Amino acid sequence: MGEEWISQFIDDEMTLDEKIGFVEEIHENGTFREECLDLLRQEKRLREPLVREVPVPEIPSRRRWAAFFRPAWPPAFALLIAGFALVLAVNLYRPAEGQPVPFRFVVFEPSAERLEIAGTFTGWEKVPMKRSGESGYWEIFLSLPPQEHRYTYVVDGERTMADPTAPKRERDDFGGENSIINAGKTV
Repeated sequence: MGEEWISQFIDDEMTLDEKIGFVEEIHENGTFREECLDLLRQEKRLREPLVREVPVPEIPSRRRWAAFFRPAWPPAFALLIAGFALVLAVNLYRPAEGQPVPFRFVVFEPSAERLEIAGTFTGWEKVPMKRSGESGYWEIFLSLPPQEHRYTYVVDGERTMADPTAPKRERDDFGGENSIINAGKTV
């Protein structure tokens, strides 16, 4: 019950009376309070930008322009060749149109004993995920057809949970929420 309350509180799905009950429960139950704080901290980390600041190099004056680039040209040339090789490799080894795309699903759920994924790519059959060491993360690699897919995580065979890292979601017919991804679509 606690994890469902936390999710509803974070997603602002509670009435004011339910929020009052939630806050009272937090104050009375120390374990529940710590679980709430951990999940809120995780939500905060997920919303942080990946890159905070990119340093901008200082450009030398025109008089020192040639001196600035003279010692740098061999590494720059090597970088240019490496970049060209990378572009060539990506274009040569791109999966053919309509071919399955490898996809990695990862979710942080340290209290779970068992985690499964179910979605349009599994015919909504539950597929077990593997625990990634002792970190609390669970993962699975799947080959997906290149199209839009809907999916959900199933925690301990009872509770469904949308992917906190997937920005697109929709309500399902059972009162839960499904995550939506586009496999194989380039932006």
